[in-house]
Amino acid sequence: MLVALGIRNIVLIDRLDLTFGPGLGVLTGETGAGKSILLDAFALALGARGDGALVRRGAREGAVRAVFELPRSHACWAMLDEAGIDIEDDRLILRRIQLADGRTRAFVNDVPVGVQLLRRIGASLVEIHGQDGDRALAGAEAHRDLLDAFAGLGDDVAAVGAAWHAWREAEAARAAHEAELARAREEADYLAHAHEELQALDPQPGEEDTLAERRALMMHAERMAEALGEAREALAGDRAIESRLAGALRRLERQAASASAAGTVLEPVVKALDRALVELGEARAAVDEALGGLAFETSELERIEERLFALRALARKHRVAVADLPGLARRLDAQLHALAQGESRARELAALAEAARRDFEAGARALSERRRKAAARLDSAVGAELADLRLEKARFTTRIETAETPEAGGAHGLDRVTFEVQTNPDTAPGPLMKIASGGERSRFILALKVVLAARGSAPTLIFDEIDTGMGGATASAIGDRLARLGRGLQVLAITHSPQVAAEADHHLHIVKEVRTNADGEETVTRVVPLAAGDRREEIARMLAGAEVTDEARRAAERLMAARG
Repeated sequence: MLVALGIRNIVLIDRLDLTFGPGLGVLTGETGAGKSILLDAFALALGARGDGALVRRGAREGAVRAVFELPRSHACWAMLDEAGIDIEDDRLILRRIQLADGRTRAFVNDVPVGVQLLRRIGASLVEIHGQDGDRALAGAEAHRDLLDAFAGLGDDVAAVGAAWHAWREAEAARAAHEAELARAREEADYLAHAHEELQALDPQPGEEDTLAERRALMMHAERMAEALGEAREALAGDRAIESRLAGALRRLERQAASASAAGTVLEPVVKALDRALVELGEARAAVDEALGGLAFETSELERIEERLFALRALARKHRVAVADLPGLARRLDAQLHALAQGESRARELAALAEAARRDFEAGARALSERRRKAAARLDSAVGAELADLRLEKARFTTRIETAETPEAGGAHGLDRVTFEVQTNPDTAPGPLMKIASGGERSRFILALKVVLAARGSAPTLIFDEIDTGMGGATASAIGDRLARLGRGLQVLAITHSPQVAAEADHHLHIVKEVRTNADGEETVTRVVPLAAGDRREEIARMLAGAEVTDEARRAAERLMAARG
């Protein structure tokens, strides 16, 4: 609920700080005292359109600050969480700064926010009902939500919403697959031809590098063979050195064996000669192997070049690297396989979407039936309130239009709900927000809110002069119903009716006064909380007019006593 309101430099208000409590609070004052200014300032904090004309003359900016205390279950916390705003305290502070040039700035607990978010949060916190318009029941969606709240259909609506989203997701999956399948059908010939080309060529992973290396080797093979030939001749041309090395090695081995002292001296030489003979043989074998590896036919080089050309041409055709051709072949194969399987998958997805459609439709039709039964109860309950509100000839009707096909529905189901009224027996019924006059509409809404109690309502309700032109029993009935609403919600009523004011738990008196300062005289609006004695005097003024009489005071006491 609203616990505090601070206003700075808005029209006639220079500085105002108010606190509010639960129950019914009334704001009274003479015509022109500034009640509408107070309401306009509050609406600004809730996200209403800004206007530089609201800024007090001589000030650069005005500001409004509204403080609410709310349970964590309230919808506004989810809105803030969705917007990425984390507020640990259970106290919510909406602040709006109005600049004289028309610009505004909005804050939630000192975090800058957009006006759209501020307006959404404000609508969830406060409903303002008045004769000049209604800010809470303007659309059919609001009427449907109120009917659902009255009937306690929250779980049913959530189930239908889940079924609708499941159907939409199934339809999206089916449509996406159909689109992919259609593209695949259009490309089927291309896919088959490309896949056939790749299968015929059969590119292998790393093949381009292997072929390029072999081709480079073959192109340099002639010069390499000449050098290897020279090495071979050097190694094999004169066998005498190998024989002499072998003879010398044998003699040294015999000398080393004959005397231990000789062995110590000769052992390194023996090992070195032995290694020389072994490496000489290995070098000869390596040269022979290398020469063998360079042996190829001229046609082999041609085949390698043709293969490289074919691989690279196909890679250019498909705009991929040669190394990616094997992967492309696998993807084309998978696409052809998917095309082959696509028809059966399409039938499967269509069946799933149709089943989801039937589930949604069944749930939505059942919800529609529950709404119709609840609408009859709501109409009867609201109708029972009308006579006391001087609407005894009027009729309230909840009109439900149900879509014929699920495609015309939505997460809310198939129904469009409109509150209609017939103000007189000889008039045609029509939408509440268009047919009824300002005063009639306000009383219809009051009757509706009383029936709904705390269900489907914002935690704070404001009624702006809905008792205008009402007196006697009708004003008393309005006051009684506002008080009943105040037992479950916070209700603020701007009123000229003493019968309504007598029902209040809290009473604020709005006055306009002229002050003298250094610049001359200025007019300001003040709001004064009234205690019991002051309340009696104000209610007496509302009864008597300009001159408060003792009889008016006694009548005020009787009204206040009747409430107690």
